Amino acid sequence: MLPVVALVGRPNVGKSTLFNALTRTRDALVHDEPGVTRDRNYGICRLDEARPFVIIDTGGIAGEEEGLAGATARQSRAAAEEADLVLFIVDGREGPSSLDDEILRWLRKADRPTVLVVNKTDGIDSRAAIAEFARYGIADVIGISSAHRQGLDRLLEDTLSRLPAEGEGEVLDNDPERVRIAFVGRPNVGKSTLVNRMLGEERMIASEVPGTTRDSIAVDLERDGRKYRLIDTAGIRRKSKVEEAVEKFSIVKTLQAIEQCQVAVIMLDASEGVTDQDASVLGAVLDAGRALVVAVNKWDGLSQYQREQTDGLLSRKLSFVNWAEAVHISAKHGSGLRELFAAIHRAHRSATHTFSTSEVTQAMEIAYETNPPPSIRGHVSKLRFAHPGGENPPTFVVHGSRLRTLPESYRRYLENFFRKRFKLIGTPVRFVFKEGENPYKDKKNVLTEGQIKKRQRMIRHAKRNK
Repeated sequence: MLPVVALVGRPNVGKSTLFNALTRTRDALVHDEPGVTRDRNYGICRLDEARPFVIIDTGGIAGEEEGLAGATARQSRAAAEEADLVLFIVDGREGPSSLDDEILRWLRKADRPTVLVVNKTDGIDSRAAIAEFARYGIADVIGISSAHRQGLDRLLEDTLSRLPAEGEGEVLDNDPERVRIAFVGRPNVGKSTLVNRMLGEERMIASEVPGTTRDSIAVDLERDGRKYRLIDTAGIRRKSKVEEAVEKFSIVKTLQAIEQCQVAVIMLDASEGVTDQDASVLGAVLDAGRALVVAVNKWDGLSQYQREQTDGLLSRKLSFVNWAEAVHISAKHGSGLRELFAAIHRAHRSATHTFSTSEVTQAMEIAYETNPPPSIRGHVSKLRFAHPGGENPPTFVVHGSRLRTLPESYRRYLENFFRKRFKLIGTPVRFVFKEGENPYKDKKNVLTEGQIKKRQRMIRHAKRNK
């Protein structure tokens, strides 16, 4: 599972700004007014090549236990108690306050691993600002400026060193032969019913009440000689609809399950089509780069006309993932399960296929010769060779020159060409473009003695002819 990091502190110390910087998003609302953040916000930090982790932005703890401020404080404390590491954010310009002292006392009682992060140290003496918090007795103190992205590299390095190593804690499965499948979607689309139908027993509580499943439940299955691990996840709703603390942590569990799975099956309600919540879940799967199968549930309840309209709507709204197979099923009656498993097998085989350098380079050369890149400002990108860069999703590393000017349309052409040539179905394909350094970049052209004399003769000849 992905480790969890919580940002905790009093209002207006820069927690949301740091959250946006670490997740490279603008998901958290940022304003100079204290108390803008009230609910918890979840994201995944994937900076550079660092190991990803879940990060939670919390509302400021204002020292009140009643009303909205009290509810916000309780949400923040719950996030800290569930996190593997707490980043205690303080204001380096204002120095320690009574609220900071109160939060520190609570963190010590909670006994959570804590790093003190002194924010807003830009333009001031950072050493003096950090020294003001020495009385807190926290050994791990880092000065940053989240607004100017100063000190984030050190903060990220220190955070990763304190998180559980890969493989520690709760792990969904360690058997490499077992296909890990996560069933995701919004509430009440039939995820638990489908898992029960696959298992042939009432293993999960299935109810018409949305939000019945709170945790990610993993169950092993052996079918037709193949091993599976089925992960039933909690439904993801819009953030404005999420109120209960338990449901908020269900979102973290769902994100972790998506990261750990090999194939994600997103379930849609055939009678409702693709909603905004479905698009959010799809975004999480695409960010993780997982193989994808679309299961259109409750298909048996539609008339022929409704089925045609639904298919047309799905083809339009899911055009950005047209590489994913859509399967019509009925989790209640078990129809379409054979086709669903076949689609899962194809997606898993494509996502985990091992490529050789020779076949990848050959495919790139054929694509280049068939359709060379267009000229950009008089220059044409050169694709020299390629090699595989990883699996799940399949990643191809292309080396060449002037690759920064390679148009987005040509990148899509390469993706479609590779997808068609290698018959990649149900999995995203990623390309990494690397430009080789100029070997003559720092080399000076030193003239030989003969070249120097020849140059002097030419200069004298030019002067005489004036």
